[in-house]
Amino acid sequence: MTDRLTFLRALPRALPRALPRPSLRDSLVLATSLVLLAAPGLVDAQTATTPDRARQLLGRIAHDSLEGRLTGSPGAMRAARIIAAEMERHGLEPLGDRGFFQTVPIHAGPPRTPGLPPRPLLAASMAAYDTIPAAQRRDAVNVVGLLRGTDPQLRDEYLIVGAHYDHIGMNAARAVDGDSIFNGADDDASGVVAMLETARQLREGGGTKRSILFVAFTGEENGMTGTTWFIRNPVRPLEQVVADVQIEMIARPDSLAGGPGKGWLTGFERSTMGELLTAAGVAVIPDPRPAQNFFARSDNYPFALLGIPAHTISSFGGHGDYHGVNDEVDAVDFAHFSTVINATARAVRVLADGPKPEWKPGGKPERR
Repeated sequence: MTDRLTFLRALPRALPRALPRPSLRDSLVLATSLVLLAAPGLVDAQTATTPDRARQLLGRIAHDSLEGRLTGSPGAMRAARIIAAEMERHGLEPLGDRGFFQTVPIHAGPPRTPGLPPRPLLAASMAAYDTIPAAQRRDAVNVVGLLRGTDPQLRDEYLIVGAHYDHIGMNAARAVDGDSIFNGADDDASGVVAMLETARQLREGGGTKRSILFVAFTGEENGMTGTTWFIRNPVRPLEQVVADVQIEMIARPDSLAGGPGKGWLTGFERSTMGELLTAAGVAVIPDPRPAQNFFARSDNYPFALLGIPAHTISSFGGHGDYHGVNDEVDAVDFAHFSTVINATARAVRVLADGPKPEWKPGGKPERR
């Protein structure tokens, strides 16, 4: 990249008129190179996440004592308190209605399957929530922290970096060897760890030009209810959000993505985000399983429907522990996991400091 920049600077001023117009990819490579060359010290100052550090934090968020983090459960609230404490420790500013917590009005509805716990449902408003019997109300929250931007011209633009911390709770009918707790280490405690570590790294590295909203969402497993509430009640104007990056299931490698240390981006072909990241050297490829429609199956999708370039970073390779009791910490590849966390932190810096991603023609999804 440096060689290309030196070459362009050396061209005679009259020569560009005779040159063919650069491709979109060439323009993105140059723009991203300029971003990284402008502040190499900040990138170097980020303290990388080690496998041991990743293990320690994942072990807390996917611990048995959190009982599978079902939305609206005491275990999920214990997880929310861990996440809020980490945000505070990393110097983020609280943006909830009670500290880092944004209240999400969840109440208990009938289970989809007899014998399972009540299904968490989202009330239409706080006023509607107040009419629901107290015994059916649940304490549920998104956890929201702000890393304020450093550039006077860009700090009122926002990048959302999110992951969902809820999972599917406990189910004695699906117990394996007496274990009925669905810990969700990969899905999606791994994404939460990556989000928190990205916040730590960027804060230690001197911050970013744009502001970043770090959000741990609840309710992804029951219809993206936390994201739905966040969009209805944004902590900052959504018109000022330039992109959304979700992190989902990055604890194990995917052979189709290139194996350990590599990840993929949902909807890669829909916007310029993926090209911006690869131009910066981030090891991410297009989703290798487009038929699975992962682009529409995570918390990025509601933001994409609003017109915000929004994608999910993942390395899910279809392992058999998905939504099973064996999605445990001891099944994680921590060398891979920590490598993808560090790549994610680099990706977020590129998006927070560099050109804004744009939808490609026909790439923005439309409501049906």
